[in-house]
Amino acid sequence: MIRSIGLSCVALVALTADLRADDKADEWKALKGTWKVEKAVLRGQDATDAFKTAVLNLDEGKYTVEFGGQQDKGTVTLDSAKKPKQMTIAGTEGPNKGKTIVAIYDLSADELKICYALEGKEAPAGFESKAGSTTLFAVYKRDKK
Repeated sequence: MIRSIGLSCVALVALTADLRADDKADEWKALKGTWKVEKAVLRGQDATDAFKTAVLNLDEGKYTVEFGGQQDKGTVTLDSAKKPKQMTIAGTEGPNKGKTIVAIYDLSADELKICYALEGKEAPAGFESKAGSTTLFAVYKRDKK
């Protein structure tokens, strides 16, 4: 009896891991693509004009940002179980090489909201950038080209 309970627990854990992998694959499928900044707020100030030329490309576990003639590349780890959903961004090439940035995100059709904690170890609590903070709140639209 104990052995069958143990095997049932192992099967349940394996099934849960498979479901999580499927959830992540679905999440990446939805996020994959090219995104352009529609709105940006940095330290509580509208920074849309400054970020308007930024282009974010997301693919499973990877990102590339082209901005101001520079390219920033790295990895992205998603945690869609948290509320709000979180991502951990690790720069591997470019101006953010060696930096880790935590963020929260929300995807709704072709709109992606990301709030980055630029100098924090914890993700922002909400989708905003207050004066004096080190957060960047960006709203992206999917580029359908």
